[in-house]
Amino acid sequence: QVQLVESGGGLVLPGGSLRLSCAAPLSIFSSYNMQWLRRAPGKEREWVATLTDRGNTNYADSVKGRFTISKDNAKNTLYLEMNNLKPEDTAVYYCRAFRGIGDYWGQGTQVTVSS
Repeated sequence: QVQLVESGGGLVLPGGSLRLSCAAPLSIFSSYNMQWLRRAPGKEREWVATLTDRGNTNYADSVKGRFTISKDNAKNTLYLEMNNLKPEDTAVYYCRAFRGIGDYWGQGTQVTVSS
């Protein structure tokens, strides 16, 4: 059963911005570490960003300074704000919630950066 639902993907121009969303049940959102990962065509899945249940963040070097991971507790929603998008950011983006007792993934949302 898919418990995380990503949205907000689409086609954007290089240099543009996009905000991805990930909706999760409160039981997961409030107590799990959250991540964004991505898989580009023909490539391995790549970790993008983490937001721990304590509020700490970390980013892959390839997106540091351009992407921001955050969450809205009132909406049970995780966000990935993506700025200055590049063609190499083109990928299916996945939301992940995890801790010792569980590991849940969304179905992914496609981001295409192209002119």
